[in-house]
Amino acid sequence: MTHHEPTHRWIVTPQTARFTEPLVLQSGAVLNGYELVYETYGRLNADRTNAVLICHALSGNHHVAGYHSEQEKRPGWWDNMIGPGKPIDTERFFVIGVNNLGGCHGSTGPSSPNPDTGKPYGADFPLVTVEDWVTAQARLAEHLGVERFAAVVGGSLGGMQALQWSIQYPDWLDHCLVIAAAPKLTAQNIAFNDVARQAILTDPDFNGGHYYGGPGPKRGLRLARMLGHITYLSDDVMGSKFGRALRSGSYQFGFDVEFEIESYLRYQGDKFAESFDANTYLLMTKALDYFDPAQDLEGGLAEALRPAQANFLVISFTTDWRFSPQRSREIVEALLSNKRNVSYAEITHGHGHDAFLMVDPYYHGVVRAYMEKIKL
Repeated sequence: MTHHEPTHRWIVTPQTARFTEPLVLQSGAVLNGYELVYETYGRLNADRTNAVLICHALSGNHHVAGYHSEQEKRPGWWDNMIGPGKPIDTERFFVIGVNNLGGCHGSTGPSSPNPDTGKPYGADFPLVTVEDWVTAQARLAEHLGVERFAAVVGGSLGGMQALQWSIQYPDWLDHCLVIAAAPKLTAQNIAFNDVARQAILTDPDFNGGHYYGGPGPKRGLRLARMLGHITYLSDDVMGSKFGRALRSGSYQFGFDVEFEIESYLRYQGDKFAESFDANTYLLMTKALDYFDPAQDLEGGLAEALRPAQANFLVISFTTDWRFSPQRSREIVEALLSNKRNVSYAEITHGHGHDAFLMVDPYYHGVVRAYMEKIKL
């Protein structure tokens, strides 16, 4: 539910959908009941043809645009992309943002009460996959009366979900926007994720994942985020933003913060550890590791994408070394081999993987032009 006040902030109210039909996860575990928190922007048209699903990345959530209150300091995580008159125009589209299962922003996850014990699930919350998220999102669509999406859109891990949507429910979406994503992780990416997880798992306050009510593994989560943050930026942007600048102007010959980049990373790590849940971080990184739609297919990615019927916009960024343009071109080539309609844009941008979240006139122009051509 939203209301747009032109002279004030765009205030958005999160909603909760409750599901009682059991959800059988890819791991074989079963969730007998669960909740998904979501937000909507704009209005569903009479023909129900203008819905757009936004899939979030690792640390994202349902709050994609607007503010929750007049006092909130920062808008939703993709506010520069979604809203009235923006590239994904909510005057035209009915946009849905959802917090995935296993999340820590309201949807059922490790910090939710386990109905079998009455205590938080903690480490007993089952591992979830991209395929599981897409299944849950489809149920949310049914809950909202959406039978088909004009587009499913996502960046990074969200782009993997959008790609999976095109395979798992090919008749449910007309367009698929896969931004700064990859068809599967490289060994290097899996390695980064495991180092991040080890930082959490070896934290003395991790307590086997059952740390709710205690201090929790904030040191491990802080380190995990610091590592991740390094990989989200490019060397160029780190160099131009921080260089070798020293906070005090000279070496202190100790291990406290001396360089500005150290201060920045520790600040980012501390902020993240205060707002995110370590068990969710573990789950999300494993979902990234597991995603590989071609794993069991001898024909590879082209075979995996053969069911897809949607039109595609694939976007990559030149300095994204975590999900490089080559990974996006793999998706494009596989789609073209299946004679699908694909538009591909490789954006020259200095900000690395996080470029998909940044304001860039050319990037936003590409998305805007694509979205404007979608017939409703």
